Order: sequence, then C-alpha cells, then structure tokens
Amino acid sequence: MPDSSNAVSAQDTLVRAACPHDCPDTCALLVTVRDGVAISVRGDPDHPPTHGALCAKVSRYTERTYHPDRLLQPMKRVGPKGSGQFAPVSWDEAMDDIAARLKEIAARDPQAILPYSYGGTLGFVQSESMAARFFHQLGASLLDRTICSTAGEAGLKAVIGGKMGLDVEQFEHSKLILIWGSNSITSNLHFWTYAQRAKRNGAKLVCIDPWRNDTAEKCHDHLQLRPGTDAALAYALMHELIAHDWLDHDYIAQHTVGFAALRERALEWPPERAAEVCGVPARQIRQLALDYGTLTPAAIRMNYGLQRVRGGGNAVRAIACLPALVGAWRHDAGGLLMSSSNHFAANGAALERPDLLAGRAPRTLNMVTIGDDLLRPSSHEFGPKVEAVIVYNSNPLAVAPEGDKVRAGFARDDLFTVVLEHFQTDTADYADYLLPATTQLEHLDVHKSYGHRYWMANNPAIAPLGQAKPNTEIFRLLAARLGFTDPCFAESDEQIAAQAIAPDPRNGSIHWESLQASGWAKLPGAAAPFAHGGFPTPSGKCEFWSQREANAGRDPLPEVLLPFESAASAPELAMRYPLAMISPPPRNFLNSSFVNVDSLRKLEGEPTLLIHPEDAAARNIVDGQSVRTFNGRGATVCRARVSTRTRPGQIVALGIWWRKLSADGNNVNALTHQHLTDLGNGPCFYDCLVEVAAA
Repeated sequence: MPDSSNAVSAQDTLVRAACPHDCPDTCALLVTVRDGVAISVRGDPDHPPTHGALCAKVSRYTERTYHPDRLLQPMKRVGPKGSGQFAPVSWDEAMDDIAARLKEIAARDPQAILPYSYGGTLGFVQSESMAARFFHQLGASLLDRTICSTAGEAGLKAVIGGKMGLDVEQFEHSKLILIWGSNSITSNLHFWTYAQRAKRNGAKLVCIDPWRNDTAEKCHDHLQLRPGTDAALAYALMHELIAHDWLDHDYIAQHTVGFAALRERALEWPPERAAEVCGVPARQIRQLALDYGTLTPAAIRMNYGLQRVRGGGNAVRAIACLPALVGAWRHDAGGLLMSSSNHFAANGAALERPDLLAGRAPRTLNMVTIGDDLLRPSSHEFGPKVEAVIVYNSNPLAVAPEGDKVRAGFARDDLFTVVLEHFQTDTADYADYLLPATTQLEHLDVHKSYGHRYWMANNPAIAPLGQAKPNTEIFRLLAARLGFTDPCFAESDEQIAAQAIAPDPRNGSIHWESLQASGWAKLPGAAAPFAHGGFPTPSGKCEFWSQREANAGRDPLPEVLLPFESAASAPELAMRYPLAMISPPPRNFLNSSFVNVDSLRKLEGEPTLLIHPEDAAARNIVDGQSVRTFNGRGATVCRARVSTRTRPGQIVALGIWWRKLSADGNNVNALTHQHLTDLGNGPCFYDCLVEVAAA
C-alpha cells in the first residue's frame, strides 16, 4: 500500500501519465513512485487545462489501484450466476477454456458472440485496438457504442459538421457563457476554472439545467427548464434574436445555409410558447436572448446531459445554430463547445483493423438495448441468439437501462460470460470467468480529449499487481489460442500507441515518441475554427437546413420533440407515474467507477433522491425518509432529500450506484427504458416517469 507521504525525495521517480476516465478534462498526471509503489497521483501544473488540479476521484487513484478488493488473479465461477462465488484458476486454464468455448460457438455462428465495452478507459491502446482486431477476425457481432454521446454527436454533425468547437482555454475571455446541460463542477471541473476566470473578468454566467446543481448555484442566472425541452428554448432565443435584429447578417450570408427556413420556424416560437413548454418564465427567456444578442463574445458550453432524451439530437442541432446567427464564431472566445474530438486525427483503421472482417458483415447490436437483446431467441430478423458476451471497460448490470432485463439476460445459464475487470462489480457477479485487468498506473496508453486539444501519453508507473494483465495482452493470448496469425496480433502496446496518431495536418508534427517523453502536446490550429467559415459540412457552411437530414427522411430543420415520457406527450402514463426523473452523476462517482472506493462512497453516503417540498408533502414524505421509486419497469429504494434544488413534478436521483452496494440491490437504471434517441440511437436516461412512496 502507498504511504501517506506525498513529498518527493531524491530516490523517487516521477512518471508522466493521463487520466483514462470518461470525462472531457483528460488530465495530465504526475505519478510519484517510491520503491516500485505509486505513493501519489497529482495534476501536472504545467499542463494548461489541468493546471495542477485533480477531481476528488482521480486524486484518490492510488486508493483505487491498491484497493484490498482488487481482482488480482483469474477466477472461475463455482456457484450460481449472480452469487459472486468464484475459485482461482491459472491464466492457462482460463484462456484454454475460454478459447475452446468461443471456438465452439463460432463454429455455429460467430455472430452469437458479442463484445460489450465502453468508457472504462478512453485510451486508444486499452480500449478498442487489440480487442477490436480480435472480434473482427472472429466475425463476432458488432457493438453500436451509443450509451453516452451519439445523439449529441449526430446533432453537431448535422449543423457544424462534427465534434469541434472553440478552444476551452479561450472561455476565460468570453463575456457571456451559457452552461447548457452540464453540472461543470461535477463533470467538467477544469472548464469551470476558465469560467470562473471569465466571471472575475466581468463575464455573465448562465446555467440551463432542470435542477439547481452546484454549478447553477454559482452562476448569475439559472433557467430551470423541464427535461427534454431544450430545443424549444433554443428556438425561443432565435425568435428574439430575429425579432430584435441581434444578428450578424454578413456571417449568415457568407457562412450559413437555410436561414430563411430557420427564420420561419423560429418565429413560431415566441417566448410565451416556449415558457409553457419549458416551464420557465418568458421574461427569463427574453433576458437571455438580450444577453446572447448583445454581449460579445458569447460562448456556449454544452454537455451530454441535455441529449439523453427522445429529442436530444435535435436539441443539440437547435442550440448549435445559435453561434452562427450572432457571428460568435468570429471570436476566439465565441461559439460553442460540446466535444473537441474531431480536432484530433486518430488512425482508427490501423488500430482496429476492420479489414480483418474480410468481406463479412456481422450484425450490429446497440449497447443500450442489451437487456432486450440478451433475452431474444434466434430469428431470421434478429439472427442467432447471443450465446457469449465478453465484457471489458464497462459494467452493464449497473449502467445499462431497464436493469431488471439486463440482469435477467446475464442470469441465463446458457450464456457464456467473460468479464475483464479491476473489481468484482455487479456484472462480474454473473461471469463464468473473471480476468484481472491492469489499471492506468500499470499499463501504457495514448489519449485524445473531448474537452481540450491536447494529445496525452500515459506511461506505466508501476508493474502490474498480482497476475493482472492489460486488456491488449488478454486479447493477444486469446487470439493465439484461436489460431489468429495476422502479424497485428503480435504488435506491442508501444507499436499500437505509435499507430494511434495519424499522419494528418490536424495533428501537426505530433508523434508518439516525443509525446511519450513530454506527456502532452497541443494540436496546431486557430482557436476560432470557423471564424471564416470552413465548416466540415458538405456545403462548407453552418447548415441550419440540412440536405443530409432530408435525404435520411428526417426534418431538414431542427425539430422540437418532447420526451417519450412526460405529462404532455404521455398523459395516461403520467397519471400513474407523475414525476419526471433525471439521474445525473454525483460529485464523487464517474458512471459506476469509484463507487467501491471507500473514502468516496463515504462522501456520498447512500443512494439519494431530491424531491420538491410540494411533491413530498403530497406524498407524506419527510426529509431523510427511505422511499421507494417505481414505475412499470422496476423499483429502487433510496433516501429522500426534500429540496427546492429540483422542480415541482421532478425528482433528481443521483446515480450510478453499484446494485450490490444499494439497500435493495437495485439502482436508478431499474427505472429507465430502452427507447432510443431521435438521432444517433442513443439512450434516453433522462426521459423517464416514476412515482415515489414511503418505503
């Protein structure tokens, strides 16, 4: 175990690393190693976005790495599925048996094998490099990895051409910042530092979010709209910009497509109409439009919370129209940022080798619908029943929607399940084999960021603990046993890392060898990517009206699509389940990661929901009471906090707890549904009606 001293001595080694977690900040880490033990992890003070600060989660990374419950040897199930009963086995025994089972299934139909992974690590090496090669060579079903951000990605692509935007470091020079669908203090801490600098320089900060989170409490104004009504608010802002002529006509004329059609639709959305839909006062909408139309430069920081509803993709489309209307893109500190991913050029084909499919076209299953898909029989439409699932970098029993179905699927006795993990998670309890994976301190990787513009290197700081192996090595071992002979299966992690950074002008002269030594390197390019147009759309312009959307049979203009589940769209359902539930992350967890870190779980206490005093009184619920939240899909028990931080008719259930660490063995995803978003086939986690009663 690391000791408590963080002082660096002459005998210590300092290793440059990077945070691997699903967060836009992708912090630069400095790991202090003493006698082969990592004794501290701190932020690199020289890396501008990190500026020496880490969130509470990652600052405790040594506690996670050296946790007494780390999985450090291969384990084979010896009890019923879900019992969590395992016995240790050797790597050779585990690999031989897993390979034999996969060969048997693949001989019938390799599409009966499904990989399931997401953002447990965002590194190019340990996520989908060797793993993707393995499954492509095998011919397994493909996984549509949509559980986080695809609706927003599709919305951005339709309007501005991709996941691009202003440089996060420029926000400190903005005069107005709209923080839209983000609790930045919890989920984008380093952006918040730039926003605070802007605030001290006189900028106005406005939060747009259904609940008064920590970020909203520190902004000048908060528009507390109903979940899933963001597109209506964006159109009302457009209405006011047009009605008062707060427009940059020259930018619109030179660098946009479809303004006349957008104008016509926007004029259908006066603030009073949007106020009815959104549940915010019309005067607030007017004031925000005035600010956005007259304070320059104006910047929008969107995050992914707003797109986890039925109309999430179109909401992002509508919001993405705003900067071009006022010419905000002209300024280094103007425009918007949701993701910076497409500023980077990664060599996906070299990493993942889709050519190994050799002309085969396996089916694609959406990771959001894993609950249904594991319970489907073979059919002509669906294909073969799923007979095997290999889970890595994910915990579907905790994070996937309609959790009771997910649990039932993984509980199938005829489903062969292998889980690569650090800990015995909810999903691990249902595995046939548990394989110990290395943490970020124990393996090599290379990262881009979706919140800033720096390539990042992660150097291993310590040797793997116990018998843990990197994901790449585990898939190399399996590939050898299945007889895969392509030279790519023998490539080292160093070779894979060198392939990640594509030879592309977007990357400038950055390459792996220099990056590994420096730890990080910033992309070249202007801070204001669209100051003179040049959008990566088919027209080269900001597309208010999209021919691609029209060709796909969708509305060429952004639509206002209400949630699947709301009083307005599903009144009969709302009679039974009248409360809208959103389930944002608490401050000390990241999805289901860190939930088992004792110090962080103590800070969170227990699963909690916020309920408005009016709703609590109507149900005879008092603060601190244990309550049952339920709908037709499931139920979970948590502690009620009566609070005005949420709206009447809405609860905020902070997630995502491991099921096994909750009082009733459930979490909020027992309540969420598997319907997909309008664009991008993403999840609708914040589009959910429930009822609450005393437990």
